[in-house]
Amino acid sequence: MKRVRILIKPKEGLLDPQGRAVEEMLRDNGFNAQHVRVGKLVEMEVPKGEDVKSIVEKFIINPLIEDYEIEEL
Repeated sequence: MKRVRILIKPKEGLLDPQGRAVEEMLRDNGFNAQHVRVGKLVEMEVPKGEDVKSIVEKFIINPLIEDYEIEEL
């Protein structure tokens, strides 16, 4: 088995209302944060040789609005 981490982010140029809300909240509380993006993190164990990219693209992300990175842990 191998452990993988998938970082999922909204595609550049798409609206990210959750990121915008976090950015506004931080500014309201005196922090100067910019370009905040909110995504998801998925970790899982899969058999060695499993096609993780295929799993991610078919079942985990929405390819129209999300980008992802796979990291083997």
